Amino acid sequence: MRHSRVRGRAPGTRRGAPAGFAALVLSATTIVVLQAHSPAQAGALAAPKAPRVVFAESFENGQGGTPTLVTGYTGTAPVTQTYTADPAFLANCNGWIVSRQAPDAVPPATGCGGWWGSVKQLAGTLGKWAGGDPQTNHAVTAYTHADPGAGKTQIQAAKPVPIGAPDRFLTFSVDVAEVNCYANHAKLGFYLLDGGKAVPTFTTPIEPCVDASTVIDGIAVGTYTSDGPVLFGGSTVGLRLVNFQGSGYGNDHAYDNVRVLDVTPQLDVDYSPASAEVGKPVTLTFTITNTSELAVKKGWSFTERLPAGLAPTGATPATTCADATVTPSAGQVKVTGTLPKGTASCTAKVEVTAARAGTYETCADDLAAHAGVLLPACARVRFVPPVLVFDAHAYGVKASTPPVGIPPLAPSDLSCATKPGEDRNTLAGAPVPGLGSLAVLTTRASGVVDAAGLRTATASATTARLDLLRGVITADEIVATAKAADDDTGKVTAAGGVRLTNLRINGRQVVDPEVNLTVDIPQVAKVVVNEQVPGPGGRGVTVNAIHVRTLAGVEVIVSHARASLTVPGQTCPII
Repeated sequence: MRHSRVRGRAPGTRRGAPAGFAALVLSATTIVVLQAHSPAQAGALAAPKAPRVVFAESFENGQGGTPTLVTGYTGTAPVTQTYTADPAFLANCNGWIVSRQAPDAVPPATGCGGWWGSVKQLAGTLGKWAGGDPQTNHAVTAYTHADPGAGKTQIQAAKPVPIGAPDRFLTFSVDVAEVNCYANHAKLGFYLLDGGKAVPTFTTPIEPCVDASTVIDGIAVGTYTSDGPVLFGGSTVGLRLVNFQGSGYGNDHAYDNVRVLDVTPQLDVDYSPASAEVGKPVTLTFTITNTSELAVKKGWSFTERLPAGLAPTGATPATTCADATVTPSAGQVKVTGTLPKGTASCTAKVEVTAARAGTYETCADDLAAHAGVLLPACARVRFVPPVLVFDAHAYGVKASTPPVGIPPLAPSDLSCATKPGEDRNTLAGAPVPGLGSLAVLTTRASGVVDAAGLRTATASATTARLDLLRGVITADEIVATAKAADDDTGKVTAAGGVRLTNLRINGRQVVDPEVNLTVDIPQVAKVVVNEQVPGPGGRGVTVNAIHVRTLAGVEVIVSHARASLTVPGQTCPII
């Protein structure tokens, strides 16, 4: 089937010439098949596609050289459509299916008289236009050898046509060739039939003598599409072609290739960016793409359920669609609007976010309601935990013994790092002048990211064979641990603890101490066991297994561990 292309105006011709000129009406949008573009980048959408033909009648089934009145014709299976018409379009050279194979002698029943040759020529010209054989192509005559009267039905399908699904935009198209344009012109209008209700699919009737697609064999011819598609609620539809020209002076044409076209726009869904941190906004874009004839599509609508956990941010929606409403609410987004004539596509944009990390998917099944749009493919967005900064530190011992001090021994440090890593240290023996001694010191500081993107900072310090203050404080081993971890919402939880093996203070054994357990050694010192200090905002914790302050002003910390996860840009805690 060839599609119409406007190439210029054809002049009118006089009745009596072997053939005349016709023209295509500008108000009837021509069918132009456009090549769909490949996506230029991720998320790019295709150009408008050609309308889908849901029903076509070529008037060829079982036809040969003998003319057939259209009411005696049956279309191809499985529809096997039959047709009716107003009596005025079944007489006076109207309503006959003919081809150039027809006999030269005028069949008396046709009522065509001296115009029989022109009728046959119109059928052949329509065949050339559609890319078929002009000798065998059949078309239906409408040569109006007498006044038919205005608003009469030229053809009507006897039974509804299945269209596949409800709530589609439908329109009609037809191939028409017309001659004798110096006189009155045919004025054709298509109607959808919803039971007994006739719904027009045009704003201006098709007038083939006004603007021509092309001229073949001296005859103007083209494919005409109604310019007012209808949002049709049923899954079957009736069709009717009406001629509003009541005169038989002129109004000389033939028609072929009656089609019902599905011109429903395509709905597509996209998230941008495709990945974001939890709590950050992402734009959910609905794109409504017209079909290639670019006719107006008024009144489409859809309600999209949002994936559980995804919610509008409250930002004002944006749209390029006409007559549009975009209503985000808890759990869904409702959009209604219009694609104006000549518009390839329009968009509606809503900001959404998620409080938890994960992949969120929107698919066709998530449409709670829709009318006038084709269903979209799936779109996905991934929310990831925030990229928090690791900060982890550990050491075996640190002392302040005026006038001098002992710096942190066997330190391990992972300082303000966004990338995961680990630091370890070991020191075999550490005397503490004037205070005592320690054996092996082992420390570790690390930051890890798991498969889900969650972050954990940890620190640990182990001290073996502790002996302080000449045996007042002893232990086989003491261990301090600190840990800070985020969850899929970005919330950080910090925890710490100690593990003590045979710790004795002033002769008393300490087992499973509570946080910040304080032990007084009369006239000597104050000792805090399992000392824990929360970090800023609860994002970390510092743990000292043992913290000794003597009356002489000496301060000793044994087995220190600190871990935190910090928001980028904020200052990391200082040891």
